[in-house]
Amino acid sequence: MIRVSLFTAFLAIVFFVAERYSAAAWVHPNWKVLLLFFLSVSFLTHRLVETGLQGDQERFIPLYMAATVARLILGLALVGFFLFNHIEQRRIFILDFLVLYICYTGFEIWTVTRNLRRDS
Repeated sequence: MIRVSLFTAFLAIVFFVAERYSAAAWVHPNWKVLLLFFLSVSFLTHRLVETGLQGDQERFIPLYMAATVARLILGLALVGFFLFNHIEQRRIFILDFLVLYICYTGFEIWTVTRNLRRDS
């Protein structure tokens, strides 16, 4: 979980620098909400998989897939909530959401494959 927190801190620094110095047109004002959302969803999925693996190692794949589907559904619910509330700069919000979704999914896959190599 510390890796996810450090990754989120790195992304927060990147977004802060981009907002302040160069690419303010590409950064939505609600980027902090998106980062907090992805940090909380990552924590939730990590706890789900960790709790489920305490009894049986063969349940890893179904639990990991359930966590991935939960991340997707929660992400769609977040985007739907903001679009329903008529947020400004919708395209930038969705673009930032997709970039963060891909970053967190890639980081999660990298972390899992790194741990699987060590365990095999």
